[in-house]
Amino acid sequence: MPRFGNFKALLLSLALLPAGAFAINAQEPPRPTVIVPTANQPQRIADRTRLYCAGYIRTQKLSHMPEIVGAVEEQEQRRYSDRDIVYINEGSQQGIREGQIFQIIRPRGDVKGVHREKIGFLGTYIQEVGQLQVFKVRENTSAAQITFTCDAALLGDLLAPVPDRESPLQRTDANLDVFADPSGKQTGRLMMAKDNREMVTRNEIVYIDLGSEDQVKTGDYLTIYRPLGGGNINRRDGDEMGPNRQDGFSSKSYSGGGFGGMANRAKDNNGDGRYSDKPITSREVKQHRPLMPRKIVGEMVIIDVQTRTATAIITRVAGEVHTGDWVEIQ
Repeated sequence: MPRFGNFKALLLSLALLPAGAFAINAQEPPRPTVIVPTANQPQRIADRTRLYCAGYIRTQKLSHMPEIVGAVEEQEQRRYSDRDIVYINEGSQQGIREGQIFQIIRPRGDVKGVHREKIGFLGTYIQEVGQLQVFKVRENTSAAQITFTCDAALLGDLLAPVPDRESPLQRTDANLDVFADPSGKQTGRLMMAKDNREMVTRNEIVYIDLGSEDQVKTGDYLTIYRPLGGGNINRRDGDEMGPNRQDGFSSKSYSGGGFGGMANRAKDNNGDGRYSDKPITSREVKQHRPLMPRKIVGEMVIIDVQTRTATAIITRVAGEVHTGDWVEIQ
């Protein structure tokens, strides 16, 4: 009897539980929330590496700057990168402070022998090597740690203030209009490309002979183009197939008609409707044609502006792009 009494008490207690107390295991697990973006967010064109490793062409004379003159491991190495400790030749007497961040730069020489529209001195090409932060300051020397590198730092590299740069936004339209009419705005030349490249493509760094004196500013888009028919590395003008009516036949035994099938049209030299033996050449056609549309090969955006030049990154291409191409502000 005691066992039955306990069993009745258990049934009574279960009956008094609220409704749905046993339904917890039957509930569906919570579903993950999916957030669908309402619009396409524009992306930045350049990451930190492209933005602060691009380099520039400086017209102004370089003033006195701190210099990397030593390193903790200089007995073992001569090239220094991230986390390496280097020494600079200025300290508290020259205004250096702990925590100060510098851009490591390396002047490479004056810009000469490039495709250009401008006359006169364009500037000195400055290679951007990386960044460092000062952590120990003495009177005339300081110790700093390299925090970011584009290339290995060397003794003799100079230190400049870190430039304030912001990457332009990527355009949302994906298509490049290769038949767009000229804008009528300022034009220049694609003079150089980073790392001495001659053929460049999307996301690569280039330098143009337009600057602040031409009202160019960061974020400006430019069209890259060249005259129609130009731009090949190897070009042979007037090299025509089937130079006269005796060529262009599959055989000589059964040829007929007296004109080759692979030659251009014959000339009407006298204007009397009688055609000569020699065909007209492509060069002759081009000499008498009207002004033709330009050939658009790409697009770029400015990421840094100097006095006479600017640094840009190529954003879209429709063909090969190389140094010597023309650029026009859109």
